[in-house]
Amino acid sequence: MSENISEFEAVAITDDKLVPWPRVAAVAAMVAFSLPTFITGLEISQGLNPINTFWALFLGSVIILIIGAIMGVIGANGRMSSYLLVRIAFGDKGASLVNIAFAISLLGWFGVNINLFTDAISRLVLVLFGWEISTFILAILASICMTITTIVGFRAINILATLMVPVFAVVTILLTKSALNARSLPDILAIERIETITIGQGISAVVGAIIVGAIILPDITRFVRHWSGAIFTAIIAYLMVQLIVMGAAALAGFTSGKSDILDIMLDLNLGIGAFLIVIGSSWILNSLNLYSAILGTKATFPKLNSTWLAIGLGALGVMAALMNLLDNFIPFLIFLSDIFVPVGGVIIIDALFMRRNDYHIDTLQSNRAFNWAGLIAWGIGAGFALLISRDIIPSPTDITSIDAILLAGFSYTALAWLINTNSPNANQKRKTP
Repeated sequence: MSENISEFEAVAITDDKLVPWPRVAAVAAMVAFSLPTFITGLEISQGLNPINTFWALFLGSVIILIIGAIMGVIGANGRMSSYLLVRIAFGDKGASLVNIAFAISLLGWFGVNINLFTDAISRLVLVLFGWEISTFILAILASICMTITTIVGFRAINILATLMVPVFAVVTILLTKSALNARSLPDILAIERIETITIGQGISAVVGAIIVGAIILPDITRFVRHWSGAIFTAIIAYLMVQLIVMGAAALAGFTSGKSDILDIMLDLNLGIGAFLIVIGSSWILNSLNLYSAILGTKATFPKLNSTWLAIGLGALGVMAALMNLLDNFIPFLIFLSDIFVPVGGVIIIDALFMRRNDYHIDTLQSNRAFNWAGLIAWGIGAGFALLISRDIIPSPTDITSIDAILLAGFSYTALAWLINTNSPNANQKRKTP
């Protein structure tokens, strides 16, 4: 176990831990098969007509693909997790607040997904087998399994994902086939309805649901042998699997007229499929949530024991679930998302344009304490996102996450240029013949 738990240390991934990119893509794809992805496609279909629904799903997936691919390549090139990238971008001390925000948010999602898991499984077991099962026992057992998988490391998550992806692919195909058997595609596209959201809001829903995963994609793409594997991973996860899953859920929603994905699957005689999706996707998704939460905490407190940290964070996550904080916790998670989504804008600009040669593990040996330009740009992007979320100011793109990333990136570019221009070293360079 000590060999695997070393994945959580603040070091670059070594050659012996690298794997072929399809294995990494399987993990990313597995996240796209999660219950929240199905729900996202279904909810968007409830607010838009069919044609606009598929435009929203496609454009949202393209945006996520671009962000995820760039972040994935940065992680693959340096073989570093997103939290080590944050340290380089913001400085050792400046990164502490960012990494803790990441960890708290992911830990929160661990608890929320346990809540979703226990509610769905208890309901499915009652419908399919007529058994009543305690959600308390389910939550404890699920959290133990997910924590053990996380402690074993990426290889365990990878094996589980590789086994489950084909199963979920079949279930998704059956869901699509059942929906199209109930109503032809031309008939579905001809459905008219009063739209309750705009296409921009639909795109925002797609981006908002996936954006955090795209920003922390380096946590798994650091294992690929070549940076091109990160691009293939993003394409398969975001432009193929995610789009197909959301599209299948939307088709089923249009044909059934229902808004609950479990009800739809049960109506289409896919009860066992729903059972497998809830168990497998929640298991892998929460293992990744806990995995990334450990990475963020270890990046800030490197002396903590990784195994005990995993157990402790897993316990905190299940405590949040058992307290049934789902309704009140979601706004808090949205708040945290607004806070750290602009981090992606700073890292992308810094790694691609400002300090491309600094994004390797050796930089951390003599890393600066603060990158004030990055921290200020992060604050500007996060503040802008919070104001938009509360309808205080309008959104230029109608997609809050994209507004925040773009503003953070542009602000960082301007601030870094001003600081570099006015620094003593820059002045000295201008005087030197």
